[in-house]
Amino acid sequence: MGVPKFYRWISERYPCLSEVVKEHKIPEFDNLYLDMNGIIHQCSHPNDEDVHFRISDEKIFADIFHYLEVLFRIIKPRKVFFMAVDGVAPRAKMNQQRGRRFRSAKEAEEKIKKALEKGEVLPTEARFDSNCITPGTDFMARLQEQLKYFVHNKISTDKLWQNVNVYLSGHETPGEGEHKIMEFIRSENAKPNHDPNTRHCLYGLDADLMMLGLTSHEPNFSLLREEVRFGGKKSQKRITAPEETTFHLLHLSLMREYIDYEFSELKYQMGSDYDLERIIDDWILMGFLVGNDFIPHLPHFHINHDALPLLYKTYISVLPSLGGYLNENGHLNLRNFEKYLEKLSEFDREHFSEVFVDLKWFESKVGNKYLNECAGLVAEEEAAAKGSKKSEDADLRLAALVSSGKKAGEGKEALGDDEEEEDDLFETEFRQYKRTYYMTKMGVDVVSDEFLAEQARCYVEGIQWILHYYYHGVQSWSWYYPYHYAPFLSDIKNISGLKLTFDLGKPFMPFQQLLAVLPAASKVLLPECYRDLMTSTNSPIIEYYPLDFKTDLNGKQQEWEAVVLIPFIDERCLLAAMEPFNHKLTNEEKARNRHSECDLYSYDGDLDFTYNSSLPHLFPSIINCHVKKVSIPMDTWKVPPGHIYKRADRSALYFCGFPTLHHIKHKFYKKKSGVVVFQQSSRGENMMLELLPSQDGETVCEDVAAQVLGKPVFVNWPHLEEARIIAVSDGETRFALEEPSGVQQVYDRSCSPPPSKVSHLSDKEQKEWVKDVQGITEHFVKRKGIVVNNTEVLLYGQMMTGRKYVPKANGVVELEKQWAKQVLPFAYQTVVKDIKAFYSSLTCFRSLAEFFPPTTPVFMVGTPYYGSMGEVQDSQDVIKDGRIRVVFSVPHEPQLEHLIQNQHKYSVKYSPGYYLASRLGISSYLVSRFSGSIFIGRGSKKNPCGEQRANVGLNLKFNKKNEEVPGYTKRTEKEWLYSASVQELLAEYLEKFSEVFDAVSRNSHDDVFYEDDIWPGEDENGAEKVAEITSWLKGHPVSSISRASCDLQVLDAAIVEKIEEAVERSKVKKSTKKVRVTVKPHLLFRPLEQQLGVVPDPEAEYRLFDRVINIRESFTVPLGLRGTIIGIKGADVEAEVLYEVLFDEEFAGGLNIRCVSPRGYRLPPCALINLSHGVRMDHTSHKLTAVVKPQPAAGIVFNSHRQPAGLNHCPRSPFVPTQYNNKHVAAKSAAQSSNSPSKGLYQKQQPRTGEDYSNLWQSLQKTGAPDKPPDHWNNDVSVVCLLSKKLHNL
Repeated sequence: MGVPKFYRWISERYPCLSEVVKEHKIPEFDNLYLDMNGIIHQCSHPNDEDVHFRISDEKIFADIFHYLEVLFRIIKPRKVFFMAVDGVAPRAKMNQQRGRRFRSAKEAEEKIKKALEKGEVLPTEARFDSNCITPGTDFMARLQEQLKYFVHNKISTDKLWQNVNVYLSGHETPGEGEHKIMEFIRSENAKPNHDPNTRHCLYGLDADLMMLGLTSHEPNFSLLREEVRFGGKKSQKRITAPEETTFHLLHLSLMREYIDYEFSELKYQMGSDYDLERIIDDWILMGFLVGNDFIPHLPHFHINHDALPLLYKTYISVLPSLGGYLNENGHLNLRNFEKYLEKLSEFDREHFSEVFVDLKWFESKVGNKYLNECAGLVAEEEAAAKGSKKSEDADLRLAALVSSGKKAGEGKEALGDDEEEEDDLFETEFRQYKRTYYMTKMGVDVVSDEFLAEQARCYVEGIQWILHYYYHGVQSWSWYYPYHYAPFLSDIKNISGLKLTFDLGKPFMPFQQLLAVLPAASKVLLPECYRDLMTSTNSPIIEYYPLDFKTDLNGKQQEWEAVVLIPFIDERCLLAAMEPFNHKLTNEEKARNRHSECDLYSYDGDLDFTYNSSLPHLFPSIINCHVKKVSIPMDTWKVPPGHIYKRADRSALYFCGFPTLHHIKHKFYKKKSGVVVFQQSSRGENMMLELLPSQDGETVCEDVAAQVLGKPVFVNWPHLEEARIIAVSDGETRFALEEPSGVQQVYDRSCSPPPSKVSHLSDKEQKEWVKDVQGITEHFVKRKGIVVNNTEVLLYGQMMTGRKYVPKANGVVELEKQWAKQVLPFAYQTVVKDIKAFYSSLTCFRSLAEFFPPTTPVFMVGTPYYGSMGEVQDSQDVIKDGRIRVVFSVPHEPQLEHLIQNQHKYSVKYSPGYYLASRLGISSYLVSRFSGSIFIGRGSKKNPCGEQRANVGLNLKFNKKNEEVPGYTKRTEKEWLYSASVQELLAEYLEKFSEVFDAVSRNSHDDVFYEDDIWPGEDENGAEKVAEITSWLKGHPVSSISRASCDLQVLDAAIVEKIEEAVERSKVKKSTKKVRVTVKPHLLFRPLEQQLGVVPDPEAEYRLFDRVINIRESFTVPLGLRGTIIGIKGADVEAEVLYEVLFDEEFAGGLNIRCVSPRGYRLPPCALINLSHGVRMDHTSHKLTAVVKPQPAAGIVFNSHRQPAGLNHCPRSPFVPTQYNNKHVAAKSAAQSSNSPSKGLYQKQQPRTGEDYSNLWQSLQKTGAPDKPPDHWNNDVSVVCLLSKKLHNL
């Protein structure tokens, strides 16, 4: 089923269903399953519209590997990682595969033909034929070998992969990818020790994946894929960096609850007989009736014409009288199904009655019922034939039917018989209407009762086969639906007595499927000995490979939905035709033409061998491979059809990240509310949720504050996230926490109440409160379909960013929740309190010794050596005193001060449009138009020819998307600015094609211009001119430059190039030095998956030119790699800020972000430590080592002075602190903004008092350091490190 129809309809109907999430919001999962074919297609032919696109197999393999790494890192499965590639499909699926491959080959041929007609020069290399993504091809065999290499490499080298069982079910294992995954899930579910609370994530959002996920009846099941944008251009390219990708997480836990609401009427009618699990099974069955990959949709049954609400409404009216359900765990209850279809078949008559109403209007004008009948029939027949019959034939049929109508009408004079006559007429016309459908669509001459009975049997047999396939796996490899079209509902009757049995048979061999599904245009994908069977006129199966064929939209709107009218393959003829050539297969081809098992890979430290790469120039051999492989026989996961799934009890526990509609009382109803889904207002009905008022009466602000202040609650219902509440307000009074700056404590209710203060809101603050309420109310109703009603109290909270291990007294470490600095408002009635939440039991550390074992990588978050990466040493002798011994690597940093001071020399200069216009001798209007989009259509304005339009604009600015092209255009609040490069480009354009400028200037109010108006001369060919312009534009370097958000602060390419040069110079000058120090543990940051999302130093402020270091392990950017900030993209939420970083070295998966080599990447704050912030911090320390800003302030309205806190050392000093004079000069950051890119509210640093420094210095004297430090300590920090052993227990 097509995603753009079913998925969109479901998402509009149930607005909370699909959650838009960034990487840091994705919940924890136990098992991750990948339906691999979607990934292979995206990485091999991302843009079929571009006929110039070429790609090598090596690039495809590398992109697939990167894609897999990204998905694994984002989800981080705890137990199972399952990759399933489509193997040989059941025969029922091959018809759809065959049609799709024939159509893609034809479309590719047509696109190439159009490009050549336009005069475009295509590359000489062969185009990638996506039909090679079929089991048995040479491409798939090579991909399988590379996937095996990839798995061996990741398990041997990546810690995250070493605790997971990795399954690889390749193209040699029969079955579709998603169904092989479900077979595995069913087998796990059937085990006695299966945990019903296992959390599953299946990558992909095809409608059949929704169905499949629900068949498992697993409560914690989600579907994941990149964000779907409807109405966009196919040519939009996929973003590479995962941090930039917006994901849709469709929660089947919510789907189950929405289905419960959809059929809630049945609860009152059926009482205790109502069973949600059985309702869900029937919901899955109803989904099959609108069409899928195995059977066609019922006539006139279209999702966008409200077919699904009709199915549900009919089900609700019929089910209470059936005495049972339709789908009994994958077995069709034929008696109940027949009654359901009987009721549903009323739709056929209702649909035809619309035709009949028009016919009666015609009767009132003409006065002849039978002529009316004839006209209606002819109209229907002509529509069915889609105009393929000549009008003369239609006239003849009309004349014949009129004459027969006259004869039939003779003698009918009594007025009392009119009503009965009308009913007879309706039935007559209805039968003729259906007869016409069968005769024109299926090509039958006589529509007999036997024919209709066969149609009914085939269709019901198809439904049962699909149910088996979804619930029990393949029950017949050879069965298929033998027609291109489905029967009318009213003709599917007398089915309750059918005996539906299936012969299991055997799957096709790979080469048999290739010959069955490929068109002749893709014959090179077959072994050479079989190719003539597709093209030779003497081939016994040549009829199955038509070079031209018709398609029939059959009521659909999109061309890809059309029925491809090609003959079905006869299996016996196919195999017989292949038999004489089988002996000619080479050994390599015979090896490809086989079935094999699924492989299970796992880490085994005792194994150590060399795994040789088949592409050593691209992927080096694995010298130390530690992978154990186990082959799993193909029938291992078969589950008996009678198996009943276990049910989980979720009532007592909330699994974080798996939303539920429980917890807040509400009512529900369906209404057309225009909820925004996929950036567009929905068109159909939405399932609205309206919050009910509290039973406790009026909400009192003071009482609420007493309950929640300083306490974590869950916000953003139903997608619950934890937040710490720091203030409560009713619009007049505010209760707020009063705690020291940098403290973000959670207060236990059993203890004394948290320190708080009460204040009255000013007029300005009251207006802000009202604005917050309005924003929350609108967001809930327009985005979630939730009516929150009257808001009396707002809570202000800080979202949880993650959990971090914090050292405590006596060498203990505890995992504590970390909270954002940004404060957000929440309506009190949408907040959930006092629920028990489940967080996964990851690796748990209890002591410093466990948390900092030798060789552990760590980063310094104190000074000196702020941000440096180190390795933990044996610390047994100092750990009892709360110290960790670390060797830090301190590389020589590139000197960027001179570049910062002189950046104006290298920056691109931008000018207003009128400046360019005066230099070029044209109007400002033309500069504005040509720098954007200009569309040229075929024909003339008075006589346009078709809807095809070519964009001949420079495409350097995008107003609606708020995007610009760095180095060419820049948007300010008032206007667009342009660089000299735009002037040069326009000058060249003006010289080559001045007539286009003239035409646009003359018709300034037009949106579209036309070829014949621009080039009116008989000797001028407008199409060739347009092709020449587009070819020139594509050949210009500007066409390959990526665009960026106008909100992005960036350094231009020329400055980035200078940074690269400075980095390379620094590598030559000095090498990395090693320093050995003893550090207090709270100043060390250890990269851990539990801490993903935790910002290492929340106080750091980022600026362009800042030096940073990557602190995320097992991600695209290598751990510890340093780089320079070259761009900052702001966001409404801190965690979604992105920094463009130019790293010092190239790395696999790196991006070309205004740089020569692939060393750029975009990263969030939690992935970085800002080295330059450490330098700035050090130089404002008033001559004390490591005196820096403490943690951020807790609230938005507090200005409490910081307290010394009675420590015996400076807050971040890695040593027992020592006083010395700091003579370093702070680097200047000319023309930089120090404002945070996040739009949240932050506290400014409070100045330290003299008393603070006095107290700190007194505490330092107790450590045993010399009373008067040597003078040279002031200048050489490294000496402090070298002498550290001589100080007392540093």
